[in-house]
Amino acid sequence: MKKRFKVPQCEECSSRADSIFCAVSHAGLESFSASKNANSYKRGQIIFYEGNRPSGIYCVNEGKVKVYKTSESGREHIVRLAKKGDILGYRALMGGELYSATAEALEETVVCQIPQSVFFSVIQTDRNLMARIMHLLTHDLKVAEERMVELSQMPVRERLAQTLLMLHSTFGSETDEATIDIQLTREDLANIVGTATESCIRLLSEFKKDGIVNLNGKKITINDKQKLLRTANVFD
Repeated sequence: MKKRFKVPQCEECSSRADSIFCAVSHAGLESFSASKNANSYKRGQIIFYEGNRPSGIYCVNEGKVKVYKTSESGREHIVRLAKKGDILGYRALMGGELYSATAEALEETVVCQIPQSVFFSVIQTDRNLMARIMHLLTHDLKVAEERMVELSQMPVRERLAQTLLMLHSTFGSETDEATIDIQLTREDLANIVGTATESCIRLLSEFKKDGIVNLNGKKITINDKQKLLRTANVFD
């Protein structure tokens, strides 16, 4: 069960600088704080389900979240990873549609939810926030188009290398500046890459043998970034 606790105030939120709400007016932030709620989720708990109707917009205060679609066979396809400061559920909310994917906590995570009526009230008077939302929607479309091309044309080995680079760029590294600061199961990693779990495990073993990465449970350390860039067909 999700645990209720003191709701973080938007005006004092440490993740606001990394979110689309960074330039929202003081009045807008006060409206959000007065109306929103927040919940803490353990790893594996669901924030919202595919097919449900949105009632507001979510913002990640702490932690990491995976957003995935489920195929008819029951297999997950991860379409997005969210971190501190990211918002969730905005496409369905803005489009008046049902959620097209499920959001699940990857670790201890705190998520705030702003009610639909309050969010729409603020964006009607805040052109900057509306512009940021439109930019996000446009960016999402670009990413989806690029992803379709990757899955149809790019070899799995290259996709895995690009995925590791993306994870390092998005979530950063631990204190050693080499270990990617997100722990994913091999199944989750395979679902991001778009391949079978067995293929993902085999390729990671090859990367380790080639000295590109080191593996310690769910932790992946990049030993040779230049080799990884070459494998991903990306040139620094």
